[in-house]
Amino acid sequence: MTRDDVEELLETYSDPLTDEDLVEMMSASEESKKRNFNEKCAWSPLLTPLWATAALDCLQTWSIDERTVSPFLQLSDDRKTLTFSAKKSKACADDPERFDHWPNALAATSFQAGLHALMVNVQNSCAYKVGVALGQLPRKGSGSDSRLGHSAYSWVFSRYDPECCFSHDGQHEPLGLLRCPAQLGILLDLQAQELLFYDPASGVVLHTHHAS
Repeated sequence: MTRDDVEELLETYSDPLTDEDLVEMMSASEESKKRNFNEKCAWSPLLTPLWATAALDCLQTWSIDERTVSPFLQLSDDRKTLTFSAKKSKACADDPERFDHWPNALAATSFQAGLHALMVNVQNSCAYKVGVALGQLPRKGSGSDSRLGHSAYSWVFSRYDPECCFSHDGQHEPLGLLRCPAQLGILLDLQAQELLFYDPASGVVLHTHHAS
């Protein structure tokens, strides 16, 4: 940020700024860059609608489609929390929508257009995958097609302590984060063809992905 940038941003303020004020503001801007978890990740224009959505408290409320829940996952009564279990549950009724091998589950809401935002609490988990998937994601069998991040059907942010990465179509990109977020924010703009993962607590962009 240059002096001209600062003066342009604050030209509507009535109080005059001294040189010391400008130096302090520019130094703060430079320092903020050092706090970014992923130095390769650029600022995204999607953050503007994100902040507007969050400020208006209009983030969408999601629940899990219990028909899709793997027998290796336990779903809470409010259909919002998933817990992994190493022992396969025998209580799950057979359903064509249910994942029968990989520990996957899908949200009850689907969409084909628009801007969608979601926040997921992941602070109690050291291993998880969260992201978006096409409705064609296969539900049965142990093949890679139904494994999140291993086929062209899904785009996920994953954590396996202590590493975090972005996965799609079998390609896994380490993110090199200094620490994993306690909450994971997801923003999907289908018109802009952009998927963004961010840390709601700090506003830091963790990863962006562009695809049709």
